[in-house]
Amino acid sequence: MALLSVTGLSHQFMDKQLYTDAQLVLNPHDRMGIIGQNGVGKSTLIHIITGQLIPDEGRVEWQKRVRYGYLDQYAKLSAGVTINGFLHSAFADLYAAEKRMNDDYTQYAENADDELLAKAGSIQEELEAADFYNIDTRVDQVATGLGLAELGADRDVTKLSGGQRSKLILAKLLLSHPDVLLLDEPTNFLDKEHIDWLVSFLQDFNGAYIVVSHDYDFLDQVTNVICDVEFGKITRYTGNLKQALRLRDEAHESYMREFTKQQEKINKAEAYIRKYKAGSRSKSARSREKQLAHVDRLTPPGNTKRPVLAFPYVETANEILVTVSDLLIGYGEPLLKAPLNFSVGRGEVVVFAGFNGVGKTTLLRTILGELPALGGEVDKAATMVPGYYDQELNWPAPLAYPLQYLQGLFPQAQPRTLRQALARTGLTAQQAMSPIHELSGGEQSKIKLARLLLTPSNLLLLDEPTNHLDEATKDALRTAIQAFPGGVILVTHEEGFYDDSWVGKVLDIASLRK
Repeated sequence: MALLSVTGLSHQFMDKQLYTDAQLVLNPHDRMGIIGQNGVGKSTLIHIITGQLIPDEGRVEWQKRVRYGYLDQYAKLSAGVTINGFLHSAFADLYAAEKRMNDDYTQYAENADDELLAKAGSIQEELEAADFYNIDTRVDQVATGLGLAELGADRDVTKLSGGQRSKLILAKLLLSHPDVLLLDEPTNFLDKEHIDWLVSFLQDFNGAYIVVSHDYDFLDQVTNVICDVEFGKITRYTGNLKQALRLRDEAHESYMREFTKQQEKINKAEAYIRKYKAGSRSKSARSREKQLAHVDRLTPPGNTKRPVLAFPYVETANEILVTVSDLLIGYGEPLLKAPLNFSVGRGEVVVFAGFNGVGKTTLLRTILGELPALGGEVDKAATMVPGYYDQELNWPAPLAYPLQYLQGLFPQAQPRTLRQALARTGLTAQQAMSPIHELSGGEQSKIKLARLLLTPSNLLLLDEPTNHLDEATKDALRTAIQAFPGGVILVTHEEGFYDDSWVGKVLDIASLRK
């Protein structure tokens, strides 16, 4: 029997039809990956099946008594709660049961009621079956695996960065061990070490799960079912990711042929109706109009425009754009046990791998001069002009349109120029005039790419730029980085995004952590 069944799903968002009579089934042993272009409705699907969003049409049915856990990266964190306290809250039900057991034992000691003793014994058996007495060990294992232990168990959760916060929420979800896991882009804020740990965790997980991700290397290791969201439908493919992508591409080509053929017939019929509706052939025109009204129209393809990125370059005669010597970074005390030494030259791409959370952003911001170095030097060429892509999707005015946001940054630019920059990232005219907070994570990331397209530079500092992006945009970004004449510092957890044919140095500084 299916754990989850979604039938007859139809839903429209603004002027975009996300789903039309779509279906989804999650079986007990499914390790399901959800793929699709940015903005097709993958996160919306998660919101629908968790009951956060009511669809226009359709039914969502969970098997009775199935517990699902959802990775909510926007969950509220309360001041005064520590990392350790937050993680242990995953076992609130067990702690409540322990309290009832202790109360029963206390009352038994006072009146020797055998019924109380039996109740307490029953609860203790339940706690032992739930591995209650190893909770501290389980918390330590997950916290270490996801890189939280090094932040300090007593650290206030409200003092965490966006990436650390996401890891904390993921850790609590994994500790709660529901029957079904629902994970929306779980690798976005994890470095390779922690992704490898999550892969092992999911491979050993004895329940079912649904993972929404654009990280194909990750999906290839943890899925046995792929569901592709496209053309308003959810198409299920059983097998590995490579097989699913091949079948998806074949289905896409077939669908587009059928869609094109149908559009030609519809356009021809509409032209005939317009021409003869009021003339001598009006009867025939009305007949065709009735036939046209009963045509089961295929859902139009989503945004099929492929991004084309090219970062504007500022000329420089300097071969070396930045040199880092014995650099110590951090807030108050160094984050790393050893200083950093490296340089970035013109036409060179340097990748930082295995470096996650506050350290990564701190390094880039120290190079930019936004944060002071705790030791050592950052020597920047006099002609160095930086272009910075930060990974956080925090907006000064979330209700503003992307066009308004860019106009505020570039007040002298013509609206046409700003629209062209947005269009080159693959955003549509409709998306350019939609509130930012209503766009998907991938669409919001494209606004940041558009900002870079309007910022001439000769040193790009890219902080996890592939997060949220679909494959087409990643391909365009990869091409743009390779074509950029200046230097590039690229921080990414996706090893599959780059290779040594165009990357000069890969610096893994995970070993430098304290």
